[in-house]
Parts: sequence; C-alpha cells; structure tokens
Amino acid sequence: MLNDSAHADRVYATARQNSAAASSPIVASWRRCMTMHNLAPEVARDPIRLSGGEFAAARERSMALVSEAQDELDRLFLTVGKSGCCLVLTDETGAILEQRNMAGDERDFHRVGLGQGAVWSEASVGTNGIGTALADERSVMIFRDQHFLSANARLSCATAPVRDHRGQIAAAIDISTCRDDVNEMTLSILAQAVKDSAIRIETNLFRRAFAGSRFVLVPTASGSSAAILAVDRDDLILGATRAARLALKLDDARIAQGVPASDVLAENRGESGADLLEAERAALRRVLSRTNGNVSQAAVLLGISRATLHRKMKRLSMH
Repeated sequence: MLNDSAHADRVYATARQNSAAASSPIVASWRRCMTMHNLAPEVARDPIRLSGGEFAAARERSMALVSEAQDELDRLFLTVGKSGCCLVLTDETGAILEQRNMAGDERDFHRVGLGQGAVWSEASVGTNGIGTALADERSVMIFRDQHFLSANARLSCATAPVRDHRGQIAAAIDISTCRDDVNEMTLSILAQAVKDSAIRIETNLFRRAFAGSRFVLVPTASGSSAAILAVDRDDLILGATRAARLALKLDDARIAQGVPASDVLAENRGESGADLLEAERAALRRVLSRTNGNVSQAAVLLGISRATLHRKMKRLSMH
C-alpha cells in the first residue's frame, strides 16, 4: 500500500487527467472531491458529526427505514460480524443511523470515524463506499487506497444504496473493514451480500408503503433487483419499485393516471369488451370457489336466481 505522501501525489496526478476521470468512477469521485468539495487527500479530517438533536431528527425522519432494516441488519451481521467487519445503515445524506460491530473491533472503527451520527458523504470525507454509492446511485467497492483521503487508505468498503417505494435513494447499507488481509475477491463477496440486503430492505419498504395491495412480480432480463408492482382491486397500478419502473417505463406521472397492470405487462385480453367479460367471469369463479361449486349457494350470495346464474355461466362458457 502507498504511504500517505505517495497516495496524495497519485490522487492529484490521476484526478487531473480528463481521460482517467471519464473512464473510472473512482477517479471521477476523486475529481469531485477536489473541485466540488475542496478537499485535499493529504489533509486528515474527521467526518462531520450530527449533534444529538440532529441525530434524533434524522432517526425520526427515517423511522420506517430503520424499522424495516433491523432484521436484515441483524441477519447480515451474524454472517460478517466475526470477521472484523463493521456494518452500518445510513440515511440519504450518508449519516450513520445504525451500526453493528464486535466490541473488540470498536477501537479500529472509532479511529477512522465510523460511528452513529457520523456523516460519510463525499463532501465530508471524500471518496468512500457510502458517499460514493450515494453520489453515483449505484453499488460500489472502495478498496484501501481508492479512498480519497490518505488517512482512510487502510479501510475497505462495500456499499449498496437503498431506494424507497418511489425508487428514490433513501439510504445506504455498508460493510467496512480495516483488516490487512482483505483482498478484492473477499470484498466482492461482501459487495454481493450488501446488494442482496439492500434489495430485501427495499422490498420491505415497498410492501409497507402499499400494505393491503396486491403485489405483482415483474419479470426482468437481469433478475438482480426486485421488480414489483403494487396493484389495487381494479388492476390499477398504485406503485412500482425502481426495477419495475425501468423495466416497464413507468414514472410517477403515468402511475398517477391510473394505468392498468395488464396494459403495461402486455397481457392479451382478447377483443374489445373482453375486459368486462373477464371481470364478470372472475367474480363468478370467486363466488363459486367460496361455495365449493354449489350453484344454489352462489346464487344466494350474489342475490340472483339460480336460473339467472346458470344463464350467466353458459354465456361465459363456465359450464
């Protein structure tokens, strides 16, 4: 690993190359740190910290997020905690809301500034897993001297952003380690773990936002993200996850118009007027199912005569 001076020289030299910044997300982040945030790689700095009141307010704003993430954080920490990793959940600004680490590792993570209330945005501490994932809105791995600050070059991070029910960035989940024996292959495994956890938290948030709705899984080419629609009893879309929005070209405006799920999923409903017949057939099938196929009982539940029900069933080819 480069010493602090050599690391700073490398950051300056590389970030000033237009071609490097255009081709490398890491170098593009280094350049942002220099030009947008006026940071210097050789100058050690602690992360910005929220006051007690600010931290309480941030937790209050993210109450649903923290609630839906707790079980997932506990599950993930059981997997990675004993390997010397620190697991954190931040809000959309990079402020750490939840943290998990073994007591024996507390000193190492305190030394680098990982703790509740610390803000790990790029503006605060330069290129790092949390800040860069939030800035680029994508999962990232920052391996040791890929960090902007020389002081953070011992740290390795794997981070995934978490999106809310409207597909907007709401948080980040991050695994960091100070271990010297961590290599890029190990970090890749941790990166996949945080991606999977982020997807599960997003799914929890989506189900919470649209509780009581019917959920439809949207098939996607990649299958890497949860593409889900929330649909009401009339088949109108109430909400869509980020992956579903991208797959079906949906946005807030189109969802607000009340688009039917069958339309965006390109389901073949047949000739004009078939929707009404399908709705009537579905209603009759539900009632007959509840009565175990007893036509007389179904007619009573529907408030029509047995003969009328038979005529409807014949018209709908249900005999």
